[in-house]
Amino acid sequence: MRKISLLLVTITVWFANVSAHAASLSMAFDADAVSLDPHEQLSEATLQLSHLVFDPLLRRNQADEFEPRLATHWKKINDLTLRIHLREGVIFHTGNTLTADDVVFTIQRLKHSPDFRAMFNAIAAAKKVDPFTVDVIMHQQTPLILNILTYVFPMDSQFYNGRDEIIKFGETFASKNISGTGPFILTQREPGVELNFKRFTQYWDINSPGNVDNIKFTPIRSDSTRLAALLSGDVDLIHPISPLDIPRIKRSSDIKFISMPSTRILLLHMNQSRRVEFRSQKVREAINLAINQPLIVEKILKGFGEAAGQLSAPPFLGHVEEIKPLYNLTKAKQLMTEAGYEDGFRVSMMAPNNRYVNDERISQAVVAMLARINISVELKTLPKAQYFQEFDNRNADIMMVGWQSDTNDSNNLFEFLIACTDRNTGLGAYNASSYCNAKIDDRIRAANNEMNPKKRAQLLQEIEHILAKESAIIPLLWQSLSWASKKNLRIENIVNNINYPYLGDLVVE
Repeated sequence: MRKISLLLVTITVWFANVSAHAASLSMAFDADAVSLDPHEQLSEATLQLSHLVFDPLLRRNQADEFEPRLATHWKKINDLTLRIHLREGVIFHTGNTLTADDVVFTIQRLKHSPDFRAMFNAIAAAKKVDPFTVDVIMHQQTPLILNILTYVFPMDSQFYNGRDEIIKFGETFASKNISGTGPFILTQREPGVELNFKRFTQYWDINSPGNVDNIKFTPIRSDSTRLAALLSGDVDLIHPISPLDIPRIKRSSDIKFISMPSTRILLLHMNQSRRVEFRSQKVREAINLAINQPLIVEKILKGFGEAAGQLSAPPFLGHVEEIKPLYNLTKAKQLMTEAGYEDGFRVSMMAPNNRYVNDERISQAVVAMLARINISVELKTLPKAQYFQEFDNRNADIMMVGWQSDTNDSNNLFEFLIACTDRNTGLGAYNASSYCNAKIDDRIRAANNEMNPKKRAQLLQEIEHILAKESAIIPLLWQSLSWASKKNLRIENIVNNINYPYLGDLVVE
């Protein structure tokens, strides 16, 4: 009888495991990653892909706490050294075993990535202690070291070694081939058309509740087409949702809708190296005063966002409560006259048309608002895949960009968007204004090493005050995030305010 009982238990467990991983998911987002290389472009789509095919050392949960992933635990050895203990028995999709060598390889590669190196400059080296232990050594004490390590998705060093060149928008081995430890294996890719994934049967996280075996991902640029695909049943999950479509979704009893605020800032850069007019503080201030951010949020985003007068969102240390949008058309016209540009001038502007919620309509609104101070704007909008090549080349006088702080901290915004551009360090990698202020760079460096939260906050807030005084950039708004799915998807358990849904843990009922 005991043998029969054990056999029944075994069969029951086997059937439970089979049924637990039996669902397929069809999803449509607005765009896919431009490359399979996790270090080629620091973008939301790249990081979403990384959470599918790779695993980070640690990640943030929905309570915004750090939770172990490929790192089981970590401890501080001294002020400059953090020891990371790796999970044993983790297998890459190639069949290779994860070891400390892969983590060291990955961190070294991140330090040479044009997009990621500014974040990883804080790390002096990563050293192997034993096959499953790595010491991360910092140049100086770094208050955000755990935040930074959430961006370490260990790569298969045996698979990539000798063919790991990073070229933005280039043809490399890593841009077309991929091997991670993540819950899904990429089985088919047609860029801009379709990606297919299957569950990795040797995935280490056997405690994950996720029961999705196959994923079909279809990039759909049009908001209305994406929604129509969900309502017709062609897809199960979509993101983002146009604010215009939210009332329609809420009326549907078959659709689940989730929205939450985020800290992603949408802003405009005014290129001072291309246009002498933008070197005038009065002109930059006039442009800021001519743009009515609250009206954009109200009319175009239907309230699903928050008008911004600075880069730092309210949860960040650098946020300054008194710095708010200051729409004032009369003063804007006066400043243009004082600057000698009463008759205005003509500029070019570029924006994406499928990267941020209603990005094209927002850019069109900006064009109309600047016309009221006699600035004539020639607007060109492009799909995300083409737009960021133009952005990297700074091919317009005014350029739009959105940024989610990678470390959930103000200084990441300043390092990438505001710092003087330095190709060696990666600072200012997304500074399309040519703005450069040594006082700001000094405070960025100081904040990166300041362990006292009050002193860090003071440094970061001083940067916001300088930016506001000089009207260095044009903050527009902080966007809200939104997802919609069929009712039987438990998306509420896997979405978050940084918009990296943990689809490996998704349960389909």
